[in-house]
Amino acid sequence: MQRYSKRVYIAYSTFYIVGLILSMQIPFVGFQPIRTSEHMAAAGVFALLQAYAFLQYLRDRLTKQEFQTLFFLGVSLAAGAVFLSVIYLTYTGYIAPWSGRFYSLWDTGYAKIHIPIIASVSEHQPTTWVSFFFDLHILVCTFPAGLWFCIKNINDERVFVALYAISAVYFAGVMVRLMLTLTPVVCMLSAIAFSNVFEHYLGDDMKRENPPVEDSSDDDDKRNPGNLYDKAGKVRKHVTEQEKTEEGLGPNIKSIVTMLMLMLLMMFAVHCTWVTSNAYSSPSVVLASYNHDGTRNILDDFREAYFWLRQNTDEHARVMSWWDYGYQIAGMANRTTLVDNNTWNNSHIALVGKAMSSNETAAYKIMRTLDVDYVLVIFGGVIGYSGDDINKFLWMVRIAEGEHPKDIREGDYFTQQGEFRVDKAGSPTLLNCLMYKMSYYRFGEMQLDFRTPPGFDRTRNAEIGNKDIKFKHLEEAFTSEHWLVRIYKVKAPDNRETLNHKPRVTNISPKQKYLSKKTTKRKRGYIKNKLVFKKGKKISKKTV
Repeated sequence: MQRYSKRVYIAYSTFYIVGLILSMQIPFVGFQPIRTSEHMAAAGVFALLQAYAFLQYLRDRLTKQEFQTLFFLGVSLAAGAVFLSVIYLTYTGYIAPWSGRFYSLWDTGYAKIHIPIIASVSEHQPTTWVSFFFDLHILVCTFPAGLWFCIKNINDERVFVALYAISAVYFAGVMVRLMLTLTPVVCMLSAIAFSNVFEHYLGDDMKRENPPVEDSSDDDDKRNPGNLYDKAGKVRKHVTEQEKTEEGLGPNIKSIVTMLMLMLLMMFAVHCTWVTSNAYSSPSVVLASYNHDGTRNILDDFREAYFWLRQNTDEHARVMSWWDYGYQIAGMANRTTLVDNNTWNNSHIALVGKAMSSNETAAYKIMRTLDVDYVLVIFGGVIGYSGDDINKFLWMVRIAEGEHPKDIREGDYFTQQGEFRVDKAGSPTLLNCLMYKMSYYRFGEMQLDFRTPPGFDRTRNAEIGNKDIKFKHLEEAFTSEHWLVRIYKVKAPDNRETLNHKPRVTNISPKQKYLSKKTTKRKRGYIKNKLVFKKGKKISKKTV
């Protein structure tokens, strides 16, 4: 685009160097900006900018023929050296390859097939239109208008804004969490759109109050802006002639458009205030529900359960739960968890998913291997909470299947019609897995209201299929007030396991039945193979 300038060189070089150094000061980041493939594109742009600036420096000091020779030879050697260096460093492991999250940005189905743990995170799901409107409101409509105004009057700054806007829209549509990268440019471009609208409909009155004086270069014209006679070639239009270019925009239309724009801005302010106070300010560990009369109910089951863990368990106890609650348990209950929100260890999370997906006996072996003391599950069937572990269960199965395909298969948890059901028509594998039993234990005895049968799940809108749930290796330790959090204690193994097999039976028959020699006259008993004692001879002193 031939837009290179010293301003661009200084701005990008300063931004890249300072930003790189500051980012490496964060302990968690460390040397990742120079050792991961995702950052190589920015480093390549920086190197290309330095090379181009060096060529511009040489162009002023070499002849045209010398410059062309140096350009083709130098650029070819430099590009080849950089390319081979990156390949070598990647092959030797110094530069990490592209991660699964990077691949999922370009192929939305990659994570679900190859790395299901990435696809299981709610922030990695594709953004819906409802989310766009919920977060941006009226800016969804004004954002394209602002982008059009930038492209219409393009310059160096607007090229950056336009490229930023187009790329941010794509990435925000791929992942919900990348809406954060879209909102700054949306606000800027929407402000440009509103500014142009107000300038168009409110600028005329300001021009009348302060008419332009730069049309004439004479001192007389500057002192007397109302002069109707100018020099040749500088004929000024009359006020009525200036208004002819905007014919049809009367004061009523200007007032209506201005009022509409102000109303939209006021609605946007009200919406932002409501979203901030209700959606983005409520803590995730405290839930709220509203009655028909508008009163609010606070559901504090999470803190209640974590406080119980902190007060009633050993400080060295290990808690097994899904990774979503790892940080909460560690921070609020101060107990060790097997997996947490740092999802880098996929195999360990898959092992926990396998335990949740297996039957009680197989899960108990895994829990004894991991030295688990308590198991925590989230159940929303009583209050209708849709974010419970039953709704997340299929992701546990998929993650476990990725590491243990011989033991866990996703198809076993669906019906023959391909449905995931928790009622009587559900898969036997599902109805007997550990997660199902821990979630619905004693739930079959509970009748929530007179319109539904006992064991009716409000979240799934179904009556559970397995109501007679009994545990052999677990026991219920705690259930919160609204049954949202349930904690089970893992029983210690018995000192000696009881043998359930039958006594051994032999088919060998005795050769001869022994008959007792007792008679009615002879009352003494008879001992078979009785030992016979023989008296020895006393040794005399002479022989000694």
